Amino acid sequence: MSQLQRIAIAPSQLQQGQILLTHEQQHYLLRVLRLREGDRFIAMDGQGKWWLTQLVGEQGQVLEPLLVQTELPVSITLMVALPKGNGFDEVVRSCTELGVATIAPVLSDRTLLNPSPQKLERWRRIAAEAAEQSERSFVPTILEPVAFNTALSSVTRHLSLGNSQKYICEARGNYSHLRDCLNKKQMTTENGQETIIIVTGPEGGWTPAELESGINVGFQPVSLGHRILRAVTAPIVAMSLVGAAYEV
Repeated sequence: MSQLQRIAIAPSQLQQGQILLTHEQQHYLLRVLRLREGDRFIAMDGQGKWWLTQLVGEQGQVLEPLLVQTELPVSITLMVALPKGNGFDEVVRSCTELGVATIAPVLSDRTLLNPSPQKLERWRRIAAEAAEQSERSFVPTILEPVAFNTALSSVTRHLSLGNSQKYICEARGNYSHLRDCLNKKQMTTENGQETIIIVTGPEGGWTPAELESGINVGFQPVSLGHRILRAVTAPIVAMSLVGAAYEV
């Protein structure tokens, strides 16, 4: 089963037991992979549902639902100060593979990138492709870039995660390591799943005012080690630490 090609679909593509493939998906399955009539693949809606599917003509016929358990037992939101260049592509790709639930790109005082709407589309496409590759049940949510203080307000006001574990990573200062701060007994979401929010900074680090803003809304400053990590590396390290602590 693991060798079958996985295709991420929108929930609306499933209609009466059929997967209505897009032109891009048809091209990929028929022209690139050279699947033939009757060949099987896996359709995943990015919201936890998988189906074993058979190619019939240029559409997919659902054969049976699949039970897949590949997700972390915690819901992780990463708030990442946008790195320069195309570094955020790698953040999205790697952190999707590692199990992130939501990625919120933020614009800090030292952010050099001013992303276009096309960038957001690209990041969401990368997340879908990485979820397919890593056999995730869910495609992470990639939010629109907003200012750092706006993101902090959103976390505390709209996401209803005021009692979740919240950490802001800071390279300078004598702070406890993230590994030693994770609290495995704190269950805060409505469905009982533990939630963790981790914020990582830009090139040059957070300004003192930004760090103070995070602390003021309940984020605990933590270290990711004695070395200074790149803005691209820090969120990947943070995700790896959480995965190592919680995955069984």
